[in-house]
Amino acid sequence: MPKPLTHALWLAAALAALGTAASAIGSMTFYNTVEGTPLSLSDAPEEGRDTEAVKTFLDTGVNIYNENPEALKEGETLYLGMCSGCHGHYGEGKIGPGLNDDYWTYDVNREDTGLFSTIFGGARGQMGPMYGALNLDEMLHTMAWVRHLYTGPADTAGWLTEEQRASFKPFTHEKTSN
Repeated sequence: MPKPLTHALWLAAALAALGTAASAIGSMTFYNTVEGTPLSLSDAPEEGRDTEAVKTFLDTGVNIYNENPEALKEGETLYLGMCSGCHGHYGEGKIGPGLNDDYWTYDVNREDTGLFSTIFGGARGQMGPMYGALNLDEMLHTMAWVRHLYTGPADTAGWLTEEQRASFKPFTHEKTSN
């Protein structure tokens, strides 16, 4: 059995190593939507970690792809391939919950950090973790498309910047032009 001082030093070294690993990926900590346990972003593929959007998001929680027309094209493609089977083509919900209105199964999804945690780490039912299917950059593109599908008022869209909120128009089916 280790002596108390040796055990304390070992524990401190282990915690310092974990902190160093976490900060190398970003300064924010994300938590599993259901269990509340920390998510390990090192589970995600290496590809897609070094984009400006990912670095910004992991440091600030701000998704710079939100309402970016170029990013929305990629987000729509990813969403249609990965999410629409359960959540509907327009986020209206099917076997999974709707994603385009003010009702959130998990309240944390009102913020981009919460939505990211749900996508990355999964939730209840058939919403498994997506870190094996999407890289971090693809998750941010997909999140931007989900936010674009929003049909509610701008004042409840907490993910929008003040500038985006001022020009926001709720999604309608006619808006999808590719």
